[in-house]
Amino acid sequence: MSKFNIVHIEFSTLGREASAKFYSDLFGWKTEQMPEMNYATFDTEAGLGGGFSPVQEGNPAGTVLVYIDTDDIDATLTKAVTLGGKTLATKTEIPGIGWFGLFADPSGNMVGLFTALNPQP
Repeated sequence: MSKFNIVHIEFSTLGREASAKFYSDLFGWKTEQMPEMNYATFDTEAGLGGGFSPVQEGNPAGTVLVYIDTDDIDATLTKAVTLGGKTLATKTEIPGIGWFGLFADPSGNMVGLFTALNPQP
């Protein structure tokens, strides 16, 4: 059964390398560059991590996207829609990592859903 914990946070960025350096220098976060995905990840060492996603259409500067874990992305998206939300991205594979989906809540806030390939107990 899903606990629906926040598991990942993404910041939009004009430059993933510069953003990774900024947060690493500011907070001591460990970062990893993933140039093949035009992405960088961070680890806060407190169990919560995230990434830096490029500014583009649909991800303007200033966007912060929160991902919540779920055992069943499709069911959670369906429930969000029945409660007044809107599906923005159906369940999509992240090769070697897991799956994600996106919805907008009734106020228009974008929220991510995530299921890990190898979930932690």
